Amino acid sequence: MTDFVYAPPPDAPQVIHADHEILVVGKPAGLLSVPGRGEGKDDCLINRLRGAFPTVLLVHRLDQDTSGVMVFGLTPHAQRVLSKQFEDRKVKKAYVARLAGRLEPRTGTVDLPLIVDWPNRPRQKVDHETGRPALTEWRVIRATDDETRVRLFPLTGRSHQLRVHMAETGHPILGDPLYATGAAADHPRLMLHAESLRLRHPDSGVQVSFSQAAPF
Repeated sequence: MTDFVYAPPPDAPQVIHADHEILVVGKPAGLLSVPGRGEGKDDCLINRLRGAFPTVLLVHRLDQDTSGVMVFGLTPHAQRVLSKQFEDRKVKKAYVARLAGRLEPRTGTVDLPLIVDWPNRPRQKVDHETGRPALTEWRVIRATDDETRVRLFPLTGRSHQLRVHMAETGHPILGDPLYATGAAADHPRLMLHAESLRLRHPDSGVQVSFSQAAPF
């Protein structure tokens, strides 16, 4: 990982929805959500949005390698309300992923506690003694002996949760530079996409849903 060079894609983030309180965009894979540590990592999603939306405020993040739907607050009130919904696990999140091999059965749950693997950061690992609870549900969309397309529902929001949980099933996400090996790791990008978010609008309190189709 020491020879990693940050080369964010030129693609402009897709604006899915914008109103007086919230901004919903599609983040391209390879772009940081917020500035990274060290030089040359200022180019990120929130900085690209500030030109058109100068009051944009962070609510949650997606991994650099993951694409998909993110919501931002445009007022401090919206940021507080949305952040509380994420904290209280009120936001319904769905992801699409391509996995190595055939995942069985067609639906299931991974319940494995996670903690940072300090000597190998940013990797996370399963730790039944000190790990934080992490729960993921899956539903297979279609499968062959070589690959499974699956929809993932994280019921908690741990770092790298979906990536570690799928690797622990023996079916890592294709293109994962941290948790896949061999041919499974040899893909142009991490095959993980945040497909949809369902939340309560911070102004009206009405349930709203936003989605973006997976680009793979």
